Amino acid sequence: MTPRILSLSALLLVSACATTPRPAAPVASTPAPALPARGLEGVLGRDARALTALFGDPDQDVREPGARKLQFAGAACVLDAYLYTPANGREAVVKWVDARTPKGDDFDRASCVAALSRRSEAR
Repeated sequence: MTPRILSLSALLLVSACATTPRPAAPVASTPAPALPARGLEGVLGRDARALTALFGDPDQDVREPGARKLQFAGAACVLDAYLYTPANGREAVVKWVDARTPKGDDFDRASCVAALSRRSEAR
């Protein structure tokens, strides 16, 4: 074999060993799951007066600059309603609600709203 053929053979052999980088698999950005608002429409976007009319007096009222938490507790669940003052300075409204059992386990938010609404109707 001639040196030229040996060089060419060696080059082909080395290039066969080289790996070509695989393109990275596209990473699909998974948006945060949207929480269903069904059953919450009577709470989200409402002010403190509307919540008091719906549930009665809050069991807890925590105020901070620009934010407020109203807590309503019943036998089945505890509902925390977080009210935030919009940039235009208008009345603070509910932007988020959280629900749990009295022991602290997760509880369906819409079911808690329904249970607490029935509680206020019984009064």
